[in-house]
Amino acid sequence: MPESLKENSSEVVQPFLMGCGTKEPKITQLCLAAIQRLMSHEVVSEAAAGNIINMLWQLMENGLEELKLLQTVLVLLTTNTIVHDEVLSKAIVLCFRLHFTKDNITNNTAAATVRQVVTVVFERMVAEDEKFKGLTEEPPAVQGNSNRRSVSSLRPSAKDAYMLFQDLCQLVNADAPYWLVGMTEMTRTFGLELLESVLNDFPEVFLQHQEFSFLPNIKFRQGSSSSASSPAPVEKPYFPICMRLLRVVSVLIKHFYSLLVTECEIFLSLLVKFLDGEKPQWLRAVAVESVHRLCVQPHLLQSFCQSYDMKQHSTKVFRDIVNALGSFIQSLFILPSAGNASGQGGPGAAGAGAGLTTQAAFEYRGTWIPLMNVSVQGMTCVCGVAVFCSCVDAVCVFAVANEVWEEMVNACWCGLLAALSLLLDASTDETATESILKAELSVASLCGRLSLVTPRDAFITAICKASLPPHYALTVLSNAANLSNKGTRAVLITRPFSLYLCVRQLTAKNIQCMRTLLNLAHCHGAYLGTSWQLVLATLQHLVWILGLKPAVGGVLKPGRAVEGPSTVLTTAVMTDLPVISNILSRLFESSQYLDDVSLHHLINALCSLSMEAMEMAYGNNKEPSLFAVAKLLETGLVNMDRIEILWRPLTAHLLEVCQHPNARMREWGAEAITSLIKAGLSFKHEPPLSQNQRLQLLLLNPLKELSNVLHTDIRQKQLECVLQILQNQGDSLGPGWPLVLGVIGAIRNDQGESLIRTAFQCLQLVVTDFLPTMPCMCLQIVVDVAGSFGLQNQELNISLTSIGLLWNISDYFFQRGEAITEELEREEAVLLKQAQDKGEPLNRPFHPAPPFDCLWLCLYAKLGELCVDPRPAVRKSAGQTMFSTIAAHGTLLQPPTWNIVVWKVLFHLLDCVRKSSTTADKEKIESGGGNILIHHSRDTAEKQWAETWVLTLAGVARIFNTRRYLLQQLGDFFKAWEVLLDHIQSAALSKNNEVSLAALKSFQEILQLVTPMKDTDKLDVLAAMDVPPVLMESLQGSGPGRPLVRSDSLAERLVQRYGAQSSLPPPGEELDDSALWWSAWNTWYRIGTECTRPPSGGKDKLVFVPSQPFLTALIQIFPALYQHIAGGFSMEDLKKLGVILHGAVSVPISSDSSPFILPSYMEAVLTSLQEAVLTALDVLQKAICVGLENLQVMYPAIFEQLLLFVEFSCKPPQYGKMETKHVANAKYNQVSLCPAEWVALNYVPFAERSLEVLVDLYHKTACHKAVINEKVLQNIIKTLKIPLGLKYACPAESTWKLAVSSLLKVLSIGLPVARQQASSGKFDTMWPELANAFEDFLFTKSTPPDNRSIQEFQRNEAIDVEVVQLISTEILPFANFIPKEFVGRIMSMLNKGSIHSQSSSFTEAEMDIRMREEFSKVCFETLLQFSFSNKVSTPQEGYISRMALSVLLQRAQDVLRRYVNDERLSGRCPLPRQQVTEIIFVLKAISTLMDSLKKTQPENVDGNVWVQVIALYPTLVECITCSSPEVSSALKDALGPFKDFMQPPVSKVQNGES
Repeated sequence: MPESLKENSSEVVQPFLMGCGTKEPKITQLCLAAIQRLMSHEVVSEAAAGNIINMLWQLMENGLEELKLLQTVLVLLTTNTIVHDEVLSKAIVLCFRLHFTKDNITNNTAAATVRQVVTVVFERMVAEDEKFKGLTEEPPAVQGNSNRRSVSSLRPSAKDAYMLFQDLCQLVNADAPYWLVGMTEMTRTFGLELLESVLNDFPEVFLQHQEFSFLPNIKFRQGSSSSASSPAPVEKPYFPICMRLLRVVSVLIKHFYSLLVTECEIFLSLLVKFLDGEKPQWLRAVAVESVHRLCVQPHLLQSFCQSYDMKQHSTKVFRDIVNALGSFIQSLFILPSAGNASGQGGPGAAGAGAGLTTQAAFEYRGTWIPLMNVSVQGMTCVCGVAVFCSCVDAVCVFAVANEVWEEMVNACWCGLLAALSLLLDASTDETATESILKAELSVASLCGRLSLVTPRDAFITAICKASLPPHYALTVLSNAANLSNKGTRAVLITRPFSLYLCVRQLTAKNIQCMRTLLNLAHCHGAYLGTSWQLVLATLQHLVWILGLKPAVGGVLKPGRAVEGPSTVLTTAVMTDLPVISNILSRLFESSQYLDDVSLHHLINALCSLSMEAMEMAYGNNKEPSLFAVAKLLETGLVNMDRIEILWRPLTAHLLEVCQHPNARMREWGAEAITSLIKAGLSFKHEPPLSQNQRLQLLLLNPLKELSNVLHTDIRQKQLECVLQILQNQGDSLGPGWPLVLGVIGAIRNDQGESLIRTAFQCLQLVVTDFLPTMPCMCLQIVVDVAGSFGLQNQELNISLTSIGLLWNISDYFFQRGEAITEELEREEAVLLKQAQDKGEPLNRPFHPAPPFDCLWLCLYAKLGELCVDPRPAVRKSAGQTMFSTIAAHGTLLQPPTWNIVVWKVLFHLLDCVRKSSTTADKEKIESGGGNILIHHSRDTAEKQWAETWVLTLAGVARIFNTRRYLLQQLGDFFKAWEVLLDHIQSAALSKNNEVSLAALKSFQEILQLVTPMKDTDKLDVLAAMDVPPVLMESLQGSGPGRPLVRSDSLAERLVQRYGAQSSLPPPGEELDDSALWWSAWNTWYRIGTECTRPPSGGKDKLVFVPSQPFLTALIQIFPALYQHIAGGFSMEDLKKLGVILHGAVSVPISSDSSPFILPSYMEAVLTSLQEAVLTALDVLQKAICVGLENLQVMYPAIFEQLLLFVEFSCKPPQYGKMETKHVANAKYNQVSLCPAEWVALNYVPFAERSLEVLVDLYHKTACHKAVINEKVLQNIIKTLKIPLGLKYACPAESTWKLAVSSLLKVLSIGLPVARQQASSGKFDTMWPELANAFEDFLFTKSTPPDNRSIQEFQRNEAIDVEVVQLISTEILPFANFIPKEFVGRIMSMLNKGSIHSQSSSFTEAEMDIRMREEFSKVCFETLLQFSFSNKVSTPQEGYISRMALSVLLQRAQDVLRRYVNDERLSGRCPLPRQQVTEIIFVLKAISTLMDSLKKTQPENVDGNVWVQVIALYPTLVECITCSSPEVSSALKDALGPFKDFMQPPVSKVQNGES
């Protein structure tokens, strides 16, 4: 029935429409009622509805039944949904037109109807959307940019709503509508109200339909433009429109912000401008209301920040809003309005509670504002923002990115802080103050959570300021507030407390703020971060104001010493003081609940506070603030379970405190750090310290760092702490030992004896009790520490005792060697693996030597350092200990390690000692400290270092001696050998006799180490070489420790540890030996060359002359050295040796040492040096004798050397240009090298001994080719000619006598050889030398001393006779093998000798009673012997005979003539007996000659002889007048034979026949 009725509703309605058309009121009313009944039963079709609307439009135009019309329209639209499009728009226009009639009732009814109709239209759309919700298809995209959007995609109800809303916007904007055709009038206020209701009630419509999304945009732009372009003069419609417009836009922003981002930015910027103080009050109030609506919506503020403040080129809307609100609040106090009277209270009204009113209010700088009259919107807004921040953070911090919150805080905190600080400062109400503090605390906490340091610090600074008295806080915290705006961390700058001279009055508000601050630290400590410094600084000042002092453990107790004006504590403060003290005490205990990062911030803040306290304590004798140090200690103690987290910053600062010059501050620092260390070591950690090596080292490290503090009281506390640790935890230190030992060893020379003694007691305790319990890796540190005590110079006894400890430690190494080796090798393997994992080499001293060997090397290296200590006693003790240790325990070292010992320890030590010795001071040391006297041999640093050099060189040489076979296994033994020889050479050539002599002893020692042969064989060889027993002993004697090579268990150890088969030298060692010994020979030669080289300077130049013992030792080395190099000893080497031997014996000696070296001049005794020189040559020549034949070419060189020495008898060698004397009367100071007088040695015994050796050697070698070829005999004669020629002029008479006897011996051996070699011509040059020698000796130019006795003269004459006899027996009989010239000279000499040598002065002749009668006789007899020879068997013999006759006749002629002349001159005085004897002898000889001539074959007599014989006759005749009967008798016998020569004989041979 209803459906059919609805289909025919047009016909059904028609009569009623016609009735309405009659315009009769009653009929019209009935018809409208009927139509309403039909509509209420929903039987009206769409066509009928259109007709109804048209009818109603006519009635409206005619002004009939206006209220009934509105009622009908409302029923039609609310009961069904059939009215759409133009019909609907006509109905709505009808209602609008009725709204603008002149009847108020109609107007109001129409306004209500319009509102309801508009709502119905949108509700129909919502219902339509709900109906098709499940069937919705994707609508086509909206096209075009025009204002008239395409609505083809919308359903009917949606289309109606769209068109309605669009036209409402058009109408509000005073534009023609598109859909509501027929509108004649419209007010903006009504349109804005309609828009506000639609937007507020149906926001989902605009958000769900894309077509609708354009409409709010259009509306917003229109609204913005309208509000912005509103006329400035106040007009009646302006306020209503502006108010409604702001409300509409507020709704738009609330619901459609995401669609209107850009438009909102424009509006919000305008809104901020409306808050300016220049705007009218009503406009600022409306703006504040709008802002309040926005600020109570957290998501909206978040959106503002994201859309504007976080965009790069956008307006900072959120920041501007907050800042504008802040400015608005500040303006209330700065520019009070007439309504804000300040008459109800004054500046002091709320000060101490004395005001007449108790009304809550704000008071600031004379402005007093009761809380009820303040702009509630402004107050609520500012506080609301702050509360909102904390609430949002608590609820949504995990839903939104932190960046948004950070940006919001950064945008708003400055404005918030300014407003809240002003309100807090002005507040006189406790509740209001609490709200403001809560807001500040919330913002500070939020900033802390977001890690926004600057705003957090700023808000905390504000709370801190409010916690302290006004002027006090201003001074303390002003800099922090200023810095807060610069984006940097607020730094608290405090000043000395004494500057705050104002009366410090704490109020109830201060205490309220302080409680808030403590609450902040308690509840939000995890977020304070660096702000802890602000909080703690404030608390520190509070503690100072309240008079609390830290006690043991960091607990705060009353006990202040008042400085300056007293603090005024109000009753309120006194009431809250127990609460504050309690909170303050629990604050640091609660630090155990902070997370690690926050705890670090707390520690850092305390450290910073302490630093400030330290700065204030500089140069200030007043009590320093110990608050921070005490709280550091307390915080450390309560956090011991996680001490590792805070240990480093905590102890690092306490270490700085320990270095403070203020004793009280320093004492607390040391107390805190040692208490923490002891507490940490005794705390039961999980895991225990024994299993947590890293933590134990961490705890002990500050104890080590205390060693760097220079203050004695700190070091004393440190060592006391070490002692307690050793006593309580010594057995469990384990890996902590290195640090403890480092503390003990951290001694300095400026610390005084007391501290060093204390530390040394700790070391002694360690060495005696704890060596077995500590890890073996620490043993090296023990060695270093003991060495450092040896090196300290405060207490000599401790240095010497520490060297003894090193010896004890070495014994411990020796006894526990295997266990130590195993543990070290295990640790080494771990370290090596760790290093390999990191790709790094293992960093260990002396790597890659085995770890146990490295331990020994460290010990040796430390002893080596002590060996160059400035103190002689320490050097001596250390040197003895080191070499004893190497000797005793060196067998434990592996062979390669010896390489390091030699190069890094021994040679390094030698280098250092040599350098120090050569640069040591030569100034005399008066005393050795105290009353100790110093011996003159040690009274300079140079002499003291000389002793060290001696000990060191001897020790190294001994090691080379005893460990030679071990060392030779090293690859560079030869190089080491050369370095050692270089050191020996340096020492030997030093200017110190002690050092140089010791160097040669060391040289001698290393020469003993060699030869694979047995000792017995060696002795046999030496005996065969006639080496003196003394030298044999020195070569054979073993040095200290030498038996170790043959005994102890070295061989067994080598086999056991290193697999060596034996300790015998490996094959090829002898070749190596050869190189060693030749290197030694070169060194010996260089030493000899340098030390025997004469000084080249003049008389005034300082010179150094080697001592005789040194030279003796040098030469004595050669025999030992020669046995090793004999096989390759060449002529060149022999010449080098000769140069050194010659130079050595040429060196003079100092005058004051001569009595101990020189024998008396009359004693024919050799010095030790001369003995050694001859021994050296003796060894050499005997080696040549038993050696190969090719060695015999060296004989001439030995002869040459001996001949040089022989010459010394007459020509003492000259040592450079030095003047020498023969008397020991000079003072000489050898050390200062002052020019001194020198004494030449008595070389006569040496030369004579050399001559004896030479004769003996020639006896053995005269026939050797080399001796013959090198004309040795000639050289001997040439050399002997010198003393023979000098004869009586020789320094010693024994010299020329020995020379004669030696010559006779040599000639007796050499002349037969010369005769045999006559044909070779090798002796041709010898004969003239021999003739010269005979002549120089037999007819010497020197005269005998006047005091010579007749017996001595006769003995000397007998020697001359021996020479003539040698001529007669060894030379003249073999004249046919001898050059004629030589024989002629011999005959001439015999002739000369047969005539007495007399002075031409008769008087002198009388005085000369020493005529050589016997000598003359022998000469003459020799002449006669060869004159009367009738055994001429060769032409040569005949020649000799003729020569002898000629000489004899010539001599006789001379004697006769001289006699005749002397006889004539003497008158009657008889001639001397000698002359008479001579003339008689000559006369007898002539008679004998005449008889011989008769018997001689005529052909053997030369014609010249006859001439000479006949020429004698006149002279004989002249002698007839002589007066002597003996002469006359002899003359008669001589004249008789001449009768046979009165006529020449006739030859018996004619024509070949007899």
